[in-house]
Amino acid sequence: MTGRSRMDLPEREFAVRSIPKLPLRLALAAWLAAVPGTAHASFLSGAAMDKAAEVLAWIVLIVAPVIGIAVFWLVHILPEKIAEQKNHPQAKAIQVVCLLSLLFGGMLWPLAWLWAYSKPVLYKLAYGTDQGEHGEEGHPKPPGEVTTKHGEEEDVKILRARIADLEGRLARLAPEGEKG
Repeated sequence: MTGRSRMDLPEREFAVRSIPKLPLRLALAAWLAAVPGTAHASFLSGAAMDKAAEVLAWIVLIVAPVIGIAVFWLVHILPEKIAEQKNHPQAKAIQVVCLLSLLFGGMLWPLAWLWAYSKPVLYKLAYGTDQGEHGEEGHPKPPGEVTTKHGEEEDVKILRARIADLEGRLARLAPEGEKG
């Protein structure tokens, strides 16, 4: 039908297309607005609907906040549980960050989550292990006095002998120009 004008169309096609659609739509909308149908939004009526609304209000006012707070708390202690499960050496610090996150509205929670899944870098260098000891004791306390097999004077002699031996080895390994 491209290229043909309105005058070239047969009378029937011209008659159907020339009926204005807007007045028809307005008439249909006015009729639907004037003749309301019967609609029932609830299967309850009267006192039963009032009782159901009252029960629902109590659930929304009391039960929903309790459940919301419990879920919020459980999500915020999740990094602490992960750190304990992975035997993270800094689990107590992660626990503190989780508690602080509860106070600050969850702002620190992503930091605690990442920390729980990360491996401590310098901890192994300092303590010889990247696994922490958890439980009631925590990390063992260092002994008050250092006890050795020998007496203190004998230990000093042994250490001085080792130092002299190491200095001798170093002198043999150093090039001639570096000897001072």
